[in-house]
Parts: sequence; structure tokens; C-alpha cells
Amino acid sequence: MNRAALRILCGLALGLVGGSIMAGRAGATPILAVTASIGRLWLDALTMTVVPLVFSLLVTGILGAAEDARQSRVALRAMLWFAALLAGGCLAAAMSTTLLLQLWPVGDAAASLRPEGAVPAFGGAADWISGIIPTNPIKAAAETAMVPLVVFALFFGFAAARIPAELQRALQLLFRAIAETMLVVVHWVLIVAPLGVFALAFGLGVRAGADSVGVLVHYIVTVASACLLILILAYAAVFVFGRLSPLRFAKAALPAQIVALSTQSSLATLPAMIEAAPGLSVGRASAGIILPLAVSIFRGASAAANIAVALYLAALYGQVPSPGMLVIGALAAAAVSLAAVGLPAQVSFFATIGPVCLALGVPVELLPLLLAVETIPDLFRTVGNVTADMAVLRLAGREKPALAAGGESG
Repeated sequence: MNRAALRILCGLALGLVGGSIMAGRAGATPILAVTASIGRLWLDALTMTVVPLVFSLLVTGILGAAEDARQSRVALRAMLWFAALLAGGCLAAAMSTTLLLQLWPVGDAAASLRPEGAVPAFGGAADWISGIIPTNPIKAAAETAMVPLVVFALFFGFAAARIPAELQRALQLLFRAIAETMLVVVHWVLIVAPLGVFALAFGLGVRAGADSVGVLVHYIVTVASACLLILILAYAAVFVFGRLSPLRFAKAALPAQIVALSTQSSLATLPAMIEAAPGLSVGRASAGIILPLAVSIFRGASAAANIAVALYLAALYGQVPSPGMLVIGALAAAAVSLAAVGLPAQVSFFATIGPVCLALGVPVELLPLLLAVETIPDLFRTVGNVTADMAVLRLAGREKPALAAGGESG
């Protein structure tokens, strides 16, 4: 755990303990008024960066991916597998998380965690479909309407990939500058994250007391389950489509998974994944194309975990998504995962989960508190991401049987 994460965790712990101690006391009300204002200001400062940051990162991510796909057929195959596994994994995670929360609900303690005010309701899938294309993208951005904004960003990015190369470079430079500027603002806001999290956690402690700890543990298990599901789906995809036995895939993937668990970084695991390529009957040349691309833009487990976080927050507010809204949330999580390219964990947590919550109409007030305990789910995210990367390595880069080194089982 790095120092920044430790400071945020300390802010969470102090806020929960302080709030629990002050619960029911006469002096709690004026203190709560101050901490609520501080927490609200900090959260608003963080939220104001979401729209320009996500739009810029989506456009630059699409332009970069399109360029890579044009340069190599192997890269194009990898891109297609990225898209298929992202969409399928997010849909599976959305359904499994909803089922898990029905079988193991958040409980009565959730009611005390909600900030005061009316509980928002999910819109219908029909309403979403009618508003998916923004008639005024600027208005959509001003209203933080993330689904139409993401759709516009995808159209914009794919269209930009068809214009002359010199104009593409100009757009990439412009949106990269916007994204980098927003990242500076986010880093400024995160400097005072311990104070903001303390202020939000204090109110949580006053409302829920010790029950809040149980809810956080429940949250960790829920998100970790979504990541483990992606790991299982990666093994299944390799077995069904890659024609490789789960045992052989597990043997090849284990060293990289151990590195991922110890470093919590897909990028740091890249050398170990490249070393595993021969065990998957993939040439090093193909691995040298697929794996750098995978660690840059493909985060299968993270995207699945993001929809799980949004659905968990919905459950805390007593919201029950319809099947149509589950599909919407899953596709939004898959698309927005491109916005995590090259971002630090704390920044990507807000940049990728915030838009999914906003797309579903789920309030984000409790999201910073979940960031404080993100270190544990992040272990499962990284292992799941690395396993999915290696699955795509096999699926997109495997050698033909006549050229493969060694036989294949399964």
C-alpha cells in the first residue's frame, strides 16, 4: 500500500471512529454541518473533472488503438478479442453482481449510510434508448449525461480515426493536453483526499456507527467476486476458443499471476507475461505486439469491477436495476474503461466508476469512501486483468498447429 492510499485509509478510519463516538451527542450536529460542507466541496471538485477527462481520454484512446490496429493484423485480432471479452465480461459481472446482492443483500445497515435527501430512481431502458444520441453534446456535458456523452465521444473518436494523419495528430495533441491538464487538477484534489474522506466518513460514522465496517467488508467481497468471475471466464474462453486445457493455461499463467499479486501492476507484470508466451504456443513476436497493447487499453477485470461498484452503490440506495439498465451499465463500463489508459489507480477509480454511476443515475457521494478500501479489491483487479491479458495472448496470437511448439491438450 503506497503512502497516498495509507493516508486516505487513515482519513476513513478516523472519520468513522470520530463519527461513531459523536453519534447521539449534542455537539454532533454543528460538527456534522461543517464536515458535510467540506466533504461536499471536495467531492464537487473531483466530479468537475470527470466530463473533460473522460471525453479526452476516450478520444485519444480510440485514435491510438485505431493506429495500432492498422499497423498489424495480430493487433486487429487482439482488438476484436478485447471488445468481445470486455462486453461479455461486463454483462456477466452485471448479472452475477445483481444475483449476489439478491442472495446476500446489503442489509438494514444500508439505510443509515445514505445521505439525507430523496433516493433517486432508475430510469427505464426506453428512456435511455430515446436519449442515447445527444442532440446537443454540450448540453449533455453540462448536465453530466454520461451515456450520450460517451456515445458522442465514441463517434467522434472513430470518425477522427478516418481523417488525414496530420489532422489526427493535431487532435491527439489537443485532447492529450486537455487530459493532462485535468489530471493535474485531479492530483491537486487528491492531495487533500484524506481530509475529504475524513469529512465524508464522519457523517457516515454518525449515521451508521460500527455497521459501516460490515458494509465495507461486504463491498470488498462483492467487487472481488466480479474480478474472480472474469478470471474464470478467461480460463473458459481459452479452453473453448483457444483450444488449450485449463491446466496448461494455469501452469503458464501462474508466474505472471504471482507477480501481479505482489506488484498490483499489469505493466510491471509485462515481462513475466512475455516469458509465458512459449508455454501458450505463442511466438515472442506476436507477444511483443499483443501484450503491450493489452496492458495499455484492456482492463477486463477492472471494467467488470467498475459495474459491480456502481451496482453496489445502487443497492445501498435501495435501487433495483431492470435488465435493460444492467445492459446499459455494462456497456458503459466497457466503453469507459478506455479512459483508464495510463492513469494512476486513485485517478482511474473516479475516472471510470464515476461515469458508470452517472450513466445509471446512481449518486456518487459514497464513492470516495470506497476508494479508501480499494487496495484489497485492486489485488483481484490486477490478477484478473493479467489473466485476461494472457487469455487474449493465446486467443489472438496462437500459432497454427503445424507450427506450434509442442502439442495442445483440451
